[in-house]
Amino acid sequence: MALPAASYHPRRPQDTDYYHCVEDYFETFVQSYDEHFSKQYGFWRPYIEKVIYRYLDCGDLRHGFARVRCKDCGHEYLLAFSCKRRHFCPSCHQKRVVEFGEWLCLDVLKKVPHRHFIFSIPKILRRYFLYDRKLLAGLSRCAWEALKVFIQQAVPEKEPIPGAVIAVQTFGDFLGFNPHCHILLTDGCFYGNKGMFRVAPPLELKKLEAIFRHKVFRMLLNKRKITKEMVAMLSTWQHSGFNVFCGNRILPKDDKAMENLARYIIRASFSQERMHYLEQEGKVIYTAKARHGHRSGDGRASKTFSALEWLAAMCSHIPNRGEQMVRYYGYYSNVSRGKRKETGTDDALPCILEPVGHLKTLRKNWARLIQKIYEVDPLVCPKCQGIMRIISFIEDRQVIRNILTHLGLWLFRSRPPPKIRTGITLSESKTSDSFAHPPHLHADAYADPQYSWDDYIQS
Repeated sequence: MALPAASYHPRRPQDTDYYHCVEDYFETFVQSYDEHFSKQYGFWRPYIEKVIYRYLDCGDLRHGFARVRCKDCGHEYLLAFSCKRRHFCPSCHQKRVVEFGEWLCLDVLKKVPHRHFIFSIPKILRRYFLYDRKLLAGLSRCAWEALKVFIQQAVPEKEPIPGAVIAVQTFGDFLGFNPHCHILLTDGCFYGNKGMFRVAPPLELKKLEAIFRHKVFRMLLNKRKITKEMVAMLSTWQHSGFNVFCGNRILPKDDKAMENLARYIIRASFSQERMHYLEQEGKVIYTAKARHGHRSGDGRASKTFSALEWLAAMCSHIPNRGEQMVRYYGYYSNVSRGKRKETGTDDALPCILEPVGHLKTLRKNWARLIQKIYEVDPLVCPKCQGIMRIISFIEDRQVIRNILTHLGLWLFRSRPPPKIRTGITLSESKTSDSFAHPPHLHADAYADPQYSWDDYIQS
């Protein structure tokens, strides 16, 4: 006998430790940021406050909802609108991750071999990107230019064009500011009018790293962030801090691996399951993978934050409004894809995907996303196992109030006035010299810190 399908229960972000922490401390955090956190986590950005307020209203029926009803038995539930603050709201970001993975595999990536690259920079340079987030776009461009030059030389064809999708991440294991690039690169180049593809031989990572290092130095020099003296000094370090990682080749037929990797490169900065909020102590304990030399028996390590420090670390990874963290280059650029679609040649590749027009419309279906994320179909009636459908969207303020009042839900979970906490003692966190103050041009302030190689590439 088949087991009944699990019923869908609308999410309630208000019941999570993450939400409680934000709700308890966001007002105090906003007021105390300049004094306590600007030196370590960057200048205050007013957009952050808007993001926090939007997140606190996520899943609140009073801000609009959809009515979902079973056509057989009439069972109905209300589905609250989301906040869409993707880099701050875990639920909204997870939906974005799933949607992005499907879209990338269906619409952008071609059925050719790919590789996963990671480009990272030394700790001493990270502070420039923290105080000037516009440099993140330049970091993505540096990675692309280094790869483009390198792989074009490896493919002996006329005007070879590689394709790349580059996602900039700014976080490490414990939410430290660590800007680096995750890259999905074609393992070769397209060439000719018919879109032929030639696989590239293995790349020499040390030479690729040197090109990337040169590109980053030149960008920072042009932006007047560093001096030639500082470049000369950094060049004498035993370990430069620059690192290039190259993963195994992903074959065209391995769709699952490609989709998982596409999701990975835009993953959230933290996991709610690894966070534990101690409300009485005003602290957050976060568990993540342990670094080499600090590994416990289960391969995990934990770090304790004050609630305010946790919020400051989280907010440092929120992009500015309109800031693009994912960019497309070469054969996958928006211009190149647009030209191919206009001429009808976008599908003129050998071994290309079969037409998937019906799947392209499905990828935006919220029910299918929910089913894929939580393994529960929200359109299966929990009463009779019939098919449920969205019958209306309620957005008018007065209509919302009338419906929720009739159901006795208008005052349910009414957020109390913000809590202004005084007399909070912040834990003494050890701040590295590179983050103790805004960047400046005094090159004599920096000497080789003798970091271990593991510290460079893992933190």
